[in-house]
Amino acid sequence: MSEQTIGAKKASNDSPEGEHTVSLTRNALIVDGMKTLGELGTHHICNVCISYGGSCCRGCPHLADGLGCGQRNTSCTAWLCGFLKYYLYEIGVLDEWQSFWEQIPGQDYREDFTPERVDVNLAMPRTNVRHERLGLALAADLRQIEQSHVAIGFILTLREKLDKTMDQLMHCGTDRKRRIRLQRKIKMMTADFRSFHQSLDSYRSNSIIER
Repeated sequence: MSEQTIGAKKASNDSPEGEHTVSLTRNALIVDGMKTLGELGTHHICNVCISYGGSCCRGCPHLADGLGCGQRNTSCTAWLCGFLKYYLYEIGVLDEWQSFWEQIPGQDYREDFTPERVDVNLAMPRTNVRHERLGLALAADLRQIEQSHVAIGFILTLREKLDKTMDQLMHCGTDRKRRIRLQRKIKMMTADFRSFHQSLDSYRSNSIIER
């Protein structure tokens, strides 16, 4: 069991904030952040963007040809594109993900100044291997959408529009009318995610039965 996994279990108690603060290494945060994303199935979605020239790492000085990332940090581990924000939102872990990383200081654009040890009192989102199927479903939708549109890079444009709208939704606060408008807009933007929506409905139905 990793240091972060242990920390997540301790920090997930319903006791007052700070009572069960856990000290974790910067490396543990990065390793377990990537592990959590992997368990959620996000890599399937990332692979589609990369295959169509939409890697979020393009131009990063830490990216080496044939080797990949040479210096992953807390900032790029925590960061989510529009597709991943939407995906985590629909499977119900976006708030947990955002809240966890808000505890981590020193994040900057493609680099970090995070201390070697960090105190946290909120846990990394709980994962479930069933999310793998959801990630594959959304990835399949994205490939189909890109191939069916004449405009090259259509999904990359969609990703940026979805990113902007998801940010607005995440920061609309208690404005209920605005939240409803944004949710409707997102629903329209993702109407072609048919395989994902079917898999998501099945996942939610099974989750209710198991409860």
